[in-house]
Amino acid sequence: MSNPEPSVMQKIVSLSKRRGFIFQSSEIYGGMNGCWDYGPLGVELKRNVKEAWWADMVSRHDDIGVLPGANSSFEMTGLDCSIIMHPQVWRCSGHHDLFHDMMVDCKESKKRYRHDQLRGRWAEYRDKKVFVTAMADPEEEDEAFTARAQKFFGLRAKDRDQIKWDGSACSLETIDELELVLGPDAKDAGTLTEPREFNLMFKTQMGALHNEDSMAYLRPETAQGIFVNFKNVVDSSRVKIPFGIAQVGKSFRNEITPRNFTFRVREFEQMEVEFFCHPDTSQEWYSYWRDRRMNWYLNHGLSSENLILREHHSDELSHYSTGTADIEYAFPFLPEGEYGELEGIAHRGDFDLRSHMEGKLDPNSKPLEVQLGENGKPLWKGSGKDLSYRDPVSNEKFIPHVIEPSAGADRAALAFLCEAYTEDNAPDDKGEMQSRVVLKFHPRLAPMKAAVLPLVKKDGMPEKAQEIYRELKRKFPVFYDVKGAVGRRYRRMDEAGTPFCVTVDGETLSDETVTLRERDSMVQTRLNVDEAIQAIQEAIDC
Repeated sequence: MSNPEPSVMQKIVSLSKRRGFIFQSSEIYGGMNGCWDYGPLGVELKRNVKEAWWADMVSRHDDIGVLPGANSSFEMTGLDCSIIMHPQVWRCSGHHDLFHDMMVDCKESKKRYRHDQLRGRWAEYRDKKVFVTAMADPEEEDEAFTARAQKFFGLRAKDRDQIKWDGSACSLETIDELELVLGPDAKDAGTLTEPREFNLMFKTQMGALHNEDSMAYLRPETAQGIFVNFKNVVDSSRVKIPFGIAQVGKSFRNEITPRNFTFRVREFEQMEVEFFCHPDTSQEWYSYWRDRRMNWYLNHGLSSENLILREHHSDELSHYSTGTADIEYAFPFLPEGEYGELEGIAHRGDFDLRSHMEGKLDPNSKPLEVQLGENGKPLWKGSGKDLSYRDPVSNEKFIPHVIEPSAGADRAALAFLCEAYTEDNAPDDKGEMQSRVVLKFHPRLAPMKAAVLPLVKKDGMPEKAQEIYRELKRKFPVFYDVKGAVGRRYRRMDEAGTPFCVTVDGETLSDETVTLRERDSMVQTRLNVDEAIQAIQEAIDC
């Protein structure tokens, strides 16, 4: 039997390791589930994503008059907050009590699964019925369910067609009869426990003595560092509302079942803005940021056919949110027609600032009855600091509302990698058509912007190519390659996503011209060196 054709996602994962984009963390020791390392090309791709985001949101921000009215211009600034913060931050923010997933344990296999991610189908054979579950990629689910059911019922392979299936695959969340559920790694049904809460924050200890007082947490999000520094930024930077504070940094979540490559992981990087505005204009700003963030992905190469902007239904909203929209992408590991979240744009109201002022709050911003400690003092009390804002012109005092565009750098890099992956046919050195793998990154995101290739390793061409390489290197990342036939080198650069190749030949030595070859169209143009540099720079900046 021939091996099945690998899926697009399998090809992308294989390419990522082969070309140095993404490696499994601690691979030589068997790997660390939910953790990934970015290789030489991957670190450049992810850095370019973050820099493009920061440039758009902060460093190149020049928006004036984006909304109707006199006070529609806004300022943007940045922060870089510590990963470990005071534990009270997470109690008042709600993470200590509310930041959890529902999980189930298997009493037989001793494994743990996330309740909403465990999927299965009802299977029946003669007088026995069971809900068969499996941890499998969507495109491999049917085979996984069939294999599990066949083993459970004790059937031979030729008899598996006698299994009767009732309904399509669904989440374990919809099933009440746990005694009829066959766990993914169990031999018998009824081994799964009732779902229970599992807090996703990583715990750690601060200091030499380990006790309850030394308990701390790795931050599960970057947003709270911005909220607790709101007053510091206002006082030190003299920014006026409306304004935004941006942060890029690591966050940590103890995911029960990390999966789908770098999509759901335990250590990841966020790109977040907390945009502070007057309550009366917050809805307009919410619409503005929702549309602007959608356009950012489109402008950097994601196809409108693979991207949607989805407004949350009321029953989906977080406890703090009065409105949330997700930018979602059709990742190759998802079934056709399904999308995975890239970024959320949330209208958080005044929940966060008020929480850190007064203590733990409910979704309607009313103080809850807080738990008292042995000394009779509240455990979850707020900072007691006044985090309201006074308008310097009108003298009005209010607690700002917040709009939060929150993106994942890892998910964005993965989406751009998936979108860029292309297979086509192209002529080789002999003019014969052969299949080609090419990563069609936007030049701004491509790890290497150009490759400098001497046509042959003699007649002064390598020396001239190195001279041009050093000139280009001062402007943007460039790769120098002299090994193999030039056509083969073109293919290597295509597979790495390099948008341009600069070929040095005999004419270069006499007239300072080179051949500029464009990755996607493979069109080759004769230009002098300065014109080639300008063409590459214009493509990066567009």
